[in-house]
Amino acid sequence: MELILEDGSVLSGKHFGHPGSVAGEVVFNTGMVGYPETMTDPSYQGQILVFTYPLIGNYGIPDNSVVDELYSNFESSKIHVKGIVITSLTTHYSHWHAIRSLEDWMIEHKIPGIQGVDTRALTKNLRNAGTQLGKMVMEGSDTAFYDPNKENLVAQVSVREPKLYKKGSKRVILIDTGCKQNIIRSFLNRGVSVLRVPWDYDYSDEQFDGIMLSNGPGDPTMVPETIDILKKHLKKDKPIFGICLGHQILSLAAGAQSFKLKFGHRSQNQPCIQVGTKRCFITSQNHGFAIDDQTLPDNWSPWFFNANDGSNEGIRHVSKPIRSVQFHPEAMPGPEDTNFLFDEFVSML
Repeated sequence: MELILEDGSVLSGKHFGHPGSVAGEVVFNTGMVGYPETMTDPSYQGQILVFTYPLIGNYGIPDNSVVDELYSNFESSKIHVKGIVITSLTTHYSHWHAIRSLEDWMIEHKIPGIQGVDTRALTKNLRNAGTQLGKMVMEGSDTAFYDPNKENLVAQVSVREPKLYKKGSKRVILIDTGCKQNIIRSFLNRGVSVLRVPWDYDYSDEQFDGIMLSNGPGDPTMVPETIDILKKHLKKDKPIFGICLGHQILSLAAGAQSFKLKFGHRSQNQPCIQVGTKRCFITSQNHGFAIDDQTLPDNWSPWFFNANDGSNEGIRHVSKPIRSVQFHPEAMPGPEDTNFLFDEFVSML
């Protein structure tokens, strides 16, 4: 099998997983663990994922247990990456929680993989040249390059109908633009009911105490319907909280502008500093776009910034209970340093 990049680079390796050719945006993740959660994160829709950690598959894949109608060990019901690129596949996994191998799981979900690739050299290429389109091609077959950011990826991963997760008297409207299930679990664990609605659903007539904007894939400008519906609620005083793509959608609704990062932030060790303090939090992240906080209008201010590149990592309204973060306080995988942000939001309801 070969991985072919749009700059002409060709990397050869050994195929594993599903036997098929795929195309998408090639991105890298520097996390050392968490491949089951990462691969089932809807934010990776349309992407070929390079794992920089050399050993993948060593602790296998856990079971499909469900609690409160949510998968306990995954972030959605299926794998969302188009394919994965790794250095070495561990076929003999070892973990008390595992029930099958990574390759068996990928075959079930029809996801191809390529191993034996120098992922260090590949990652350096993507860092220097920027994120590129690419394709994983089996011998004797080919496929065209595909740019997922030109499509409304959110419509592909959002729920089709509203769904209620009942837990307490307080209720949050969750705008599902590719929601990780641990966001829902984070509210249920705090005794808050969640009404999960599609990305283009007008929730103006629903009864709720706050609005949660979820993570998701792709370019935030591809969901103008979500932005327009949210604009109506920014004029009110209901608490609003956004994560990742939800942060970008909130920022665009407020009047700011977004831009594409050179190679994005995808890892579980991104340092973020709270504006006005020296407090640094280590965060889990997965995004390719960011907000230009210099375009924030009056009454909005930056809340966090990335200690590595200075990019915006959060905004908040100066007087209303409206705020958002670019990173993932729900973790899964990654550190739980900012999990307290859910407590703060719930206290506002």
